[in-house]
Amino acid sequence: MKNFALIGASGYIAPRHMKAIKETNNNLVAALDKFDSVGIIDSYFPNADFFTEFERFDRHISKIKFEKNAKLDYVSICTPNYLHDAHIRFALRQGADAICEKPLVLNPWNMDALDDIQKETGNKIYNILQLRVHPAIIALKEKIANGPKDKIYDIDLTYLTSRGHWYYTSWKGDEAKSGGIATNIGVHFFDMLSWIFGNVTQNIVHVNTHDRSAGYLEFERARVRWFLSINYDVLPDIIKAKGQRTFRSITIEGTELEFSEGFTDLHTVSYQEILKGNGYGLEAPRQAIEIVHNVRHATPKGAVGDYHPFVLKPLAKHPFNK
Repeated sequence: MKNFALIGASGYIAPRHMKAIKETNNNLVAALDKFDSVGIIDSYFPNADFFTEFERFDRHISKIKFEKNAKLDYVSICTPNYLHDAHIRFALRQGADAICEKPLVLNPWNMDALDDIQKETGNKIYNILQLRVHPAIIALKEKIANGPKDKIYDIDLTYLTSRGHWYYTSWKGDEAKSGGIATNIGVHFFDMLSWIFGNVTQNIVHVNTHDRSAGYLEFERARVRWFLSINYDVLPDIIKAKGQRTFRSITIEGTELEFSEGFTDLHTVSYQEILKGNGYGLEAPRQAIEIVHNVRHATPKGAVGDYHPFVLKPLAKHPFNK
């Protein structure tokens, strides 16, 4: 049984980590979050100590190590994107490996600095890249690898996940903290595409606003038109008619990739692989981090060249700009 600590216990994704720790027969000894609405912990680890102040949490982790002679093996990190770097550093300096949600960091150079600390401490950094363990994605990777070596695939990626006004008040609506739309909701798709189709050779941004981001990516084995948005208004009418607020589609050569099922246990599978020493380490998401960093800093070109059809949808005002 390994000992875990969790930083960021009140967010949307934290319960998946608690469930994964529980289902891999390990123990959560302590959790930290500045918000105290974390009753979900009772469903998994009612005896875990909980803190709302980092200083008290830090002291408690040290006491476990020196007074109880108990080793902290892993720190799971589910905090806002801009804090990942600091919390990974904390984990490594406590003598633990870090398991961090995506995006691992916001900037490529953050990875280089973390590698120095990884080498200094001897501890490892793992990133949750759950699409890489999805059976349908694994099957696609194998199909591409076994297909014609000179084939360049045409892909359309569309991910629309409606968010309300709360989004803009939260850290997610602050580009300096979240990295913007492409980073916040798209980085795992870009990682998946990188994993399957190779190195990026071209990265063009057509639109990048508070509620949407779109562009064209060319990989060694694929040409990708992509569109991401949190605006309900851009949803297809047929999706709205069903009362749905999310639409996800990846078409490859005009054929839909079906991967909507099987998401429930992917964090547990990721943890199983990490515990076996097969997790995705610091370097794994580098190209995806580079892609979203470049998107964030590019000058959008508008509807020119090979663009996703949704690029033509009317732009929207920021909801706070009346």
